[in-house]
Amino acid sequence: MTSPHLPKHKAEKLLKRATYASVFTAAVLIVVKAFAWVFTGSVAVLASLLDSLMDAGASLINLMAVRYSLQPADQEHRFGHGKAESVAGLAQSMFIAGSGVFLLLEAIDRIIKPQPIEDIAIGIGIMAFSIVATLLLISYQLYVVKKTGSMAIKADALHYKTDLFTNAAIIVALFLTQYGWGHIDPIFAIAIGGYILYSAWEIGSESFHQLLDRELPDEQRQQIKDIIGQHPKILGFHDLRTRQSGRMQIIQMHLEMEDKLILVDAHTISDEVEASLIKAFPNAEIVIHQDPISATNVEKSETNKLIPKNMEL
Repeated sequence: MTSPHLPKHKAEKLLKRATYASVFTAAVLIVVKAFAWVFTGSVAVLASLLDSLMDAGASLINLMAVRYSLQPADQEHRFGHGKAESVAGLAQSMFIAGSGVFLLLEAIDRIIKPQPIEDIAIGIGIMAFSIVATLLLISYQLYVVKKTGSMAIKADALHYKTDLFTNAAIIVALFLTQYGWGHIDPIFAIAIGGYILYSAWEIGSESFHQLLDRELPDEQRQQIKDIIGQHPKILGFHDLRTRQSGRMQIIQMHLEMEDKLILVDAHTISDEVEASLIKAFPNAEIVIHQDPISATNVEKSETNKLIPKNMEL
């Protein structure tokens, strides 16, 4: 996830607009795909309609979760309400997985009991419209994710990306059906169902790990280490712990300094390290503990030079 550099009020405005855009787009796509299914009777089109129905449910969950996550910290939630986004992502994965299973069952039934497909041109036109509408929404969502780092919007954009593949596959299926390949329609639906289940796993897995306070990605942890190492009066560090909570990163560490530093100097050094970290992670909550270097366990290296032990856990 990127480290967004955006004032809080602007980020909140973008997040709300993204959720409204998602709900509106899902509603439009449900209407046009319902017409396409009625006219064509294609199980592949039904697959896309079901996916849009799940999108609408997931987008409504997103809308409520994002609004809740933007509430400021209070007495009962000192770290804020950011994890509501991860809960929303987990709920979305369940919606998406449910639609994938239903689609697989419907496609298998259509293979056993084939049915003719009609008005194929109408179906192709509506699916092309769906692709354009989805592309516009995803472009805006990815812009919002880049600016805010929102997990909920990222999850929403991911399952709309699956819609692009779904809609394109359906156009191909309808086109081939027009030339006598009627059996291809349920086969494409099965492939789409499998892809939907894979997408559900991706979204659910990332949300689950965030709820379990998984560490930040390795590149971000390395960035934190590099920033700490740039300060000339920091002799080492240990117990670096990180996690993601909605848009907020939680960063905790112990900094090792000279024994004879007075408290005010140690505090100033910590403030300088914190300010550098905030520049790179503007939404971070940073907790620093100062340790005298002599209190850190040491061991001899192969060159017999004393180095801090457990410099990084």
